[in-house]
Order: sequence, then C-alpha cells, then structure tokens
Amino acid sequence: MKDEPIVVVKTVNAPAAKVWKALTDKDEMKKWYFDIPEFKPVTGLEFQFVGGDEENQFLHLCKVMEVIPGKKLAHTWRYEGYEGNTLVTFELFDEGNDTTTVKLAHEGVETFPKIPSFKKENFVGGWNQIIGVSLPKFLEENKQ
Repeated sequence: MKDEPIVVVKTVNAPAAKVWKALTDKDEMKKWYFDIPEFKPVTGLEFQFVGGDEENQFLHLCKVMEVIPGKKLAHTWRYEGYEGNTLVTFELFDEGNDTTTVKLAHEGVETFPKIPSFKKENFVGGWNQIIGVSLPKFLEENKQ
C-alpha cells in the first residue's frame, strides 16, 4: 500500500528568486542543506551525497527528474545498497511582498527497508528541521 507523502509547508520572508537560489546553488545549499558539489538544477543530472544520523551515514543516490526554474525541483532519492526509491519535490509559491511559500513533498518512503534509520518519523523530523528551521534561518542570515 502506498503511504501518504511527507509534506512540509513553510512561508519564508524572502523573494522566490532568493529561495530558488538557496535550493539550487551548490554553494548556498551546503550552508543549510547538504554539500553536493556536482549539483545543478538540470533534468537528468545524477548526484550523490552522504548523510544520516550519528550512528549511520548513507550514500544518497539521486537524479533530477523535473526543473521548472524558480518554481519546482524534483529528484529521486535512494540509498546505495538498499531497496526503495523515493521522489523529493520542492515547489515555490511567490506570495508577493518578498515572501515565498515552500512546499516539500517526499513520496515513497514506505519503499525503504523497515530499519530504524528509515522510519517515516525520522524523515518527517528531518524535513521539518530542514524546511522549517534551516532554510528560513539561512535566508534570514543572508538577506542581501
């Protein structure tokens, strides 16, 4: 059975162009998200990065599936050596007055093995931290 995707929505005090740059510029990404040296918002681009918790680090294997500049970025997300394949989608909604709503959806987490590191609540907590705290803090500290 397919589970509901994880969805995190956050309105940030930054114009959509600035948020898009934070989501897609590898130099900005490493300050609040992950260090992905080969990342570019180009459909078909494959990239990888290491991440996880204190006990376990995992090689993430990803491929950009969709890019609508300034509006949407979608990429697969899976782990080397493990079953499962998911889709992460970032969507931006320009609310005017230099505010942007960021919607993150992570679909398919139920396809990962049933091990503690891949529990759905870990992804929920992680995305709430990344989208709800790290991204807004980065944007606030980098207002130019």
